[in-house]
Amino acid sequence: MSQASRESVQTAGATTPDPPESTTGAVEIQGFEEAVTDTEAAKNWQPVSDRKIRVGIAGYGVCGFGAKFHFQDHPNVTVAAVADLDADKCAELSKLCRCETMYSSCEEMNQDDSLEAVFIATDAPSHARLAIEALKAGKHVASAVPAVFGSLEDADALFETVKTTGRKYMMFETSYFHHDLYCMREMYRAGDLGKVIYAEGEYWHYFGTPLSAHRRWRTGLPPQWYPTHSNAYYVGVTGGSFTEVSCMGIPSSIDHLKPENNEFQNPFGTEIALFRTSEGGMARMAVSWDTPGQGGERGRIRTQNGTYYGEFRSGQKDQVPPAITRPPLPPGVGAGGHGGSHGYLMSEFVEAILLDRDPLIDIAQSLNMTVGGIVAHESALKDGELMKIPQYVL
Repeated sequence: MSQASRESVQTAGATTPDPPESTTGAVEIQGFEEAVTDTEAAKNWQPVSDRKIRVGIAGYGVCGFGAKFHFQDHPNVTVAAVADLDADKCAELSKLCRCETMYSSCEEMNQDDSLEAVFIATDAPSHARLAIEALKAGKHVASAVPAVFGSLEDADALFETVKTTGRKYMMFETSYFHHDLYCMREMYRAGDLGKVIYAEGEYWHYFGTPLSAHRRWRTGLPPQWYPTHSNAYYVGVTGGSFTEVSCMGIPSSIDHLKPENNEFQNPFGTEIALFRTSEGGMARMAVSWDTPGQGGERGRIRTQNGTYYGEFRSGQKDQVPPAITRPPLPPGVGAGGHGGSHGYLMSEFVEAILLDRDPLIDIAQSLNMTVGGIVAHESALKDGELMKIPQYVL
């Protein structure tokens, strides 16, 4: 289903009451609660360069998103420009990022030749288009999730653009720096886990009322079009992919999530996908908008050598799992929300540019996390038909 091009997140007029707003004008959204930052660990942080990167940030939106990843606090970054379609929100983003240069759109900011990199924190339907434009303008790109929005054609175009331009691209998937997933990935890379036989990931985000957003893009979107928070609990552990999927959808009883009330004609408030993995294992990934209760992102894995359900357990009683901690953040950079992942994602992107290496969440992993959900929704519309998933390999 093709979607009209979008530009930048801003509050749109809604026919139902908007959520309460914070004192800064940004809506408080589940998952954005600030985690405690390890300031003691920051004392051990070592810079990899004395160079400063000029970064532009697009998108304040309903939650102040552009400023939430602490680019403005990194010692190797100068936030040199900001952009938002809403002039007031652009001014607020400028204030939070301590930046004087403002643009009325991301498209305009992308033409600023003084910028080395941009962070696209706009509405999801615009991510691929704006990223492609920025890459072609010679900029490194960090993007909020998902990498593309419901379009396999956009996925192919973004992949080819990254390859042909040689610029760095990183999708800021927050689950990658959740403490548990970080430990899973480090243990997998060290060979401590062996093959992942089974993985589970869940993203529960209750929308009892619509979330005000640019052109109401969040209202009724297919759950599996926003799959990366859950899919990371396999892709982010192994670097692998999903090869085929069967997905079932559950119709929603909430009025604004019914197909006649959303532009996507999406009938499902919850979609549960069963994937085959590139290792030959299985993964169950769930995304839901209409189930109240405990929300957020969580996951677990079963492997050849044990399980990671909050902690690692093996069949050897005397086996002590390795002590694993996330790397120190630069002094002044907060861990941020979504499990304290924001600062780590930003620092990883900045370090990849400074060291001229691939970022942790490269274009292949970004798309392999995203496109599985696009195909999963198609499967749900076909009552769980088993479908093949495109593969992206660098």
